Amino acid sequence: MSPKLLSPKHIHIIYAHPSRDSFTYQIRESFCAGLQAAGHTWSVSDLYAMDFLAELTPDEYAREAAYATDRPLAADVITEHEKLSQADVWVFIYPVWWTDCPAKMKGWFDRVWTVGFAYQPQTVTPAQEALFICAAGHTVEQLRKSGCYQAMETVMLVDRICDRAAQKRFVCLGGSEATSGAQWQVLKSQHLDVAYQLGASL
Repeated sequence: MSPKLLSPKHIHIIYAHPSRDSFTYQIRESFCAGLQAAGHTWSVSDLYAMDFLAELTPDEYAREAAYATDRPLAADVITEHEKLSQADVWVFIYPVWWTDCPAKMKGWFDRVWTVGFAYQPQTVTPAQEALFICAAGHTVEQLRKSGCYQAMETVMLVDRICDRAAQKRFVCLGGSEATSGAQWQVLKSQHLDVAYQLGASL
């Protein structure tokens, strides 16, 4: 049965993984299937497929360091600004590598969260929601025990999103390294269902 659509939304997905054979890609596809079932529309910035530049250029650094909103922005950054501005919800899908997102996504924040757009002044219209969905090798229990889960959630929701979204959620689908064989297949199926429901219930 299709979920009851309360109000159609446009979702922009920022996705970072180099392989389409990955579990992270399966999460993305399940999430989008949920969006489709709910009648939402979406766009995707596939950072690896786009070969998105992760490093600030010297000119970009000079602009940010001087808070020089009168200096021009790179064309790819302007495009990302437009995608965000046209979306009701922002969704970030990525694998956890060394207790953070891949460098491509970290670089996306470095380059796209520009002065005059994301801060001083913040001109981007806050999203209705920002949702982070990450795939992790460790279980959530292991990540919480080590403090890594809390650190990741704080960095993403408090620092990188802050007040740029009315609602914020961090969802970690963990355990790919802690389980194997049939046990992993069951857990993976459960995780993909979670991803589907996250899309269907937005």
